[in-house]
Amino acid sequence: MHTPEDIIAFCEERNIRLIKLQFADLVGELKQFEVPLKIFPKALEEGLSFDGSSVTGMNPIEESDLVVKPDVSTFVELPLARQNEKDREKSRVARVLCDIYEPRNGSLTRHPGDPRFVLQKNLEYALKKGFIYKVGPELEFFMFEREGVARVTDSGGYFASPFRDRGERVREQIIGILSDLGSQTGIEAEYSHHEAAFSQHEIDLNYAEALKMADFTMLYKWIVKFIAEQNEMVATFMPKPIEGINGSGMHIHQSLADEKGVNLFYNSKNEYGLSDIARQFIAGQLKYAREMCGILAQWVNSYKRLIPNFEAPTYVSWSVVNRSALIRVPLSLKNREKAARAEIRCADPACNPYLVLAVLLRAGIAGIEEGLELEKPQKDNLYNLGYQERKKRGIIDLPGSLGEAIREVEQSELVREALGDFILDNWITLKAEEWANYRKKVHHCELEAYYHL
Repeated sequence: MHTPEDIIAFCEERNIRLIKLQFADLVGELKQFEVPLKIFPKALEEGLSFDGSSVTGMNPIEESDLVVKPDVSTFVELPLARQNEKDREKSRVARVLCDIYEPRNGSLTRHPGDPRFVLQKNLEYALKKGFIYKVGPELEFFMFEREGVARVTDSGGYFASPFRDRGERVREQIIGILSDLGSQTGIEAEYSHHEAAFSQHEIDLNYAEALKMADFTMLYKWIVKFIAEQNEMVATFMPKPIEGINGSGMHIHQSLADEKGVNLFYNSKNEYGLSDIARQFIAGQLKYAREMCGILAQWVNSYKRLIPNFEAPTYVSWSVVNRSALIRVPLSLKNREKAARAEIRCADPACNPYLVLAVLLRAGIAGIEEGLELEKPQKDNLYNLGYQERKKRGIIDLPGSLGEAIREVEQSELVREALGDFILDNWITLKAEEWANYRKKVHHCELEAYYHL
């Protein structure tokens, strides 16, 4: 389905009567409204207006009018009706992602606050240099009891058996839907399993071009929450919902390809099979790790996850296989040319995937442009190294709080160049307010520690 006419014909044939128009706000929350099929041609041709001042990070109230126009390449039929065969005919719906425009001098131009537009511009920048950015994310999430807050549903751990994994059947339903979508999107679930913490799960997606993957990530999270609710559970991508156990990360496997699809990260003659481009790309992400951390981990709660000994990275370094480092290079015995990649581990699934991939790409390309040399990989468990030893090796920490991360982002020329003034200034304003509100709170642990004084 490549044209509006194809989509209209498909909808009429499939009895799709309603289409969900979706887009992401500044922090990556999915926004949507529905239109009947007869209105969809107007949306394609003219766009549909909405109040930008009511969407986080878009427009002030005095410039509130914005317009969405569907991107037909993202159109998919949602196979959710298959959960209820009796209502299948009358409940068919579709979804399409939209680009955001603003009216200027009688015409429409792309809005600088559209996160999808930000990623598109950075991908165009990479393409001019001969690079296609490919990624494969691992999104972890929790599924809790519907009643209460963060009430676990099982006692399972990593790769738990079905007897300790109440969420297995829910994951099977989610994978069934993702498989149905695979024929339309080219992206499917590769495998799923119970993660290390109680009630924690992971469904990994296959490798794809970055924009397509960011688009699908938005749909993936929506489907996970929808199916969990149907099973009387609540799914959350919150980074650290329970103290004392592992939080949820979004490890991102990355590589660059040329226009023929050749993996530019692989060179059989180099150590670990890493090309010079791969080594410079990794070096760039290490150099700018502190500056871009706030975008990858954008919430106060994100920094409750980024602490030692909970399988989350806190130190800026890279390794081969070693999972205590920020960036890990997995070693594959088969298909090494296709499998050569770098996995960055500090992002969490509550991020905005469009902004995250934009800054990761620009940091990696900066490493190539600057001709950076990659340090030797760290082979030790970094959590067991003392401060003095880390300092001796030149290993620095990631920001320890959202406040610290905001300061790094604010001073970063690279992040500003990647995201643009509009996005970055609004992001700083929003996050500074979040940090200020958090600092005003008196927490239970403070009462326990200081009340006796």
